[in-house]
Amino acid sequence: MPRLIRRYNDGTRINHWFVALLFLCAAFTGLAFFHPFFWPLTALFGGGVWSKILHPFFGLLMVLGFVILFFQVWKDNFWTRDDTQWMRRSPRLLGGHEEDMPPVGKYNAGQKMVFWVFAVCLLVLLVTGFMFWQPWFAEAFPILVRRIAVLLHAFAAFVLVLGVIIHVYAAIWVKGSVSAMTRGLVTTTWARRHHPVWYRKVNEDK
Repeated sequence: MPRLIRRYNDGTRINHWFVALLFLCAAFTGLAFFHPFFWPLTALFGGGVWSKILHPFFGLLMVLGFVILFFQVWKDNFWTRDDTQWMRRSPRLLGGHEEDMPPVGKYNAGQKMVFWVFAVCLLVLLVTGFMFWQPWFAEAFPILVRRIAVLLHAFAAFVLVLGVIIHVYAAIWVKGSVSAMTRGLVTTTWARRHHPVWYRKVNEDK
């Protein structure tokens, strides 16, 4: 039986799935108002009126959950020279030649980029969402500002959805990654292969 090491504690994993669930709720209610094709999704939340009421609260709770997650992992997501080198060699990784990639820590450059895209998009969604949140805050802003806010909100949401798709696809593509967020554990073989710098640090800290 392979030896296991802990990658995430229980609190981090619970918060991750809390944010993921709220993302789905915010995305489904948001899509319902983005295009009529998605209107049937409102049935999941009690209809159009309830979907409109709940959407901003789903978004707020999602952002709050991500803020907690942000402060748990932000130090591991600083960009380094090795990350720049990793990005230059990323076509080799896509071609199946992981052995040609520079050794990485807890997160590789691709994961760091997704993390910061999430952070920026959620900040934009939070600020712009308040600008046209009726009936509470919208009237405090001129109509032109609200229209621009709606456009930025939709764009940030689109980028966020793309980021989540990439995040999920990468987790499935790299076999063994999903267990990190379901059980909190990965095998030593997985750690040595995909995150050797992090693996060495974990062993040194023991």
